[in-house]
Amino acid sequence: MPTPREGYVLHSYGPGRYVKYAVASVHTLRRHDPDRPVALFCPEHHRALLERRGLDAHFDVLEDLPREHRSIVGFKHHLHRFKAFERSLFVDADIIWCRNPDPLWRQFSAFPFTATGLQNADHFFGGPKGLGVVVDVLLGRRRRTLRRLGLTQLPRVQAGMIYAQDDACTREVDAAAASFLDRVGKTHFRSRLDEGRSEETCEWSIALAMSKLDLHVFPWLQGRNSPQLDYVDSLVDHDLEFREVSYRLYTNDLVYSLRGIANATLREALLGAAEGLPGMGEYVELTPYALHFGWLHQKTHIDEFAGRVWSQLSAERTQPRPVRPEEVGSEVSE
Repeated sequence: MPTPREGYVLHSYGPGRYVKYAVASVHTLRRHDPDRPVALFCPEHHRALLERRGLDAHFDVLEDLPREHRSIVGFKHHLHRFKAFERSLFVDADIIWCRNPDPLWRQFSAFPFTATGLQNADHFFGGPKGLGVVVDVLLGRRRRTLRRLGLTQLPRVQAGMIYAQDDACTREVDAAAASFLDRVGKTHFRSRLDEGRSEETCEWSIALAMSKLDLHVFPWLQGRNSPQLDYVDSLVDHDLEFREVSYRLYTNDLVYSLRGIANATLREALLGAAEGLPGMGEYVELTPYALHFGWLHQKTHIDEFAGRVWSQLSAERTQPRPVRPEEVGSEVSE
C-alpha cells in the first residue's frame, strides 16, 4: 500500500479551460493510482468553477495560488512553497495518465530532487530556434556560458514532471534557478519575452541549477520506461477515453525529433521517408506512463478530451453514472 506521504501536485491559472485540464488529468490518474493524494494550487475563480460543478472533491488538497506565482517561473522557481507532500511529484495539468505509475515512484525515490530530461541538451535548448543557433555554435557561446558560470555540463530539462523529496535541496534548486534567470544577459540563452511570448521559460534556468548542484536529470526517453512522452497524433493510437493507448516511439533520436513539426503533411512525409532508411525507421510500440500535451499544435486534442470529461463528471453529480460492464464483478454480494 503506498504511503500517503507521496502525492501529486498540480497547478492552474488563467482561462478556465486549464482547470478542466487538471480535472481530466486526475480523472485518468485515478484509473491507475486510486490512493496517492492530489493537490491543486489555483486562483479563486478556478476553485469557484470546481465547486460550482461539485468537482473540487477530486483534489485532496485545494489551495490558493497567489497572484505572484501565476506564471511558469512564478510557480516552478518556487516549488518549495507548494511541496504539499513529503515526496511530491509536480506534474503539468496537460498530462493524461495511461499506466500504473508505481514503478516510476520507486525510481524517483532514489533522488532528493530530479526533473525529467536528457543528460546533454541540444543547441536549441534555451537558444534561438532558427538559423541563429548556427551563429551560437560557431562562436562557442554555449561553452562560454558554462565557463562563465563555473559549470561543465548543460542538461536538458523537461519540466512537465519534477520530483522533490528533500526540502533543503528543493529550496537550493529554486534559489539557484532564479539567480541564473536574473543573469540571462550574461549567457547565450534567449528570454522568451523578447520573442513576443507572454511567459518566460523555466527550463534552462532549472537545468543550470541542477548542473550547479550536481543533481541528475531523470532520463526522459527510456523506451517502455519513459516517464512521459509528447502527444503527437501521428504517433499515438487511442480510443476517445484514452483507456487503450499505443505509442510509436522511434528509437532514432533524430527521427523522433520530427514530432515537433507543426505541419502534419510535412511531418508524415518526413517520417515516411525516414522509415525507408536503414536503422532510421525502427520503433517500439508501447503504452507510456503518461502523455504530455506540450506541443501547441496538439492542444486541440486535450481541449476536446478535457471538455468531454468535464461535462461527463458534472452530469454525474446530478445523476448516477451507468455502471460499465467491465466494472461488474463475477459475484455480487448483498
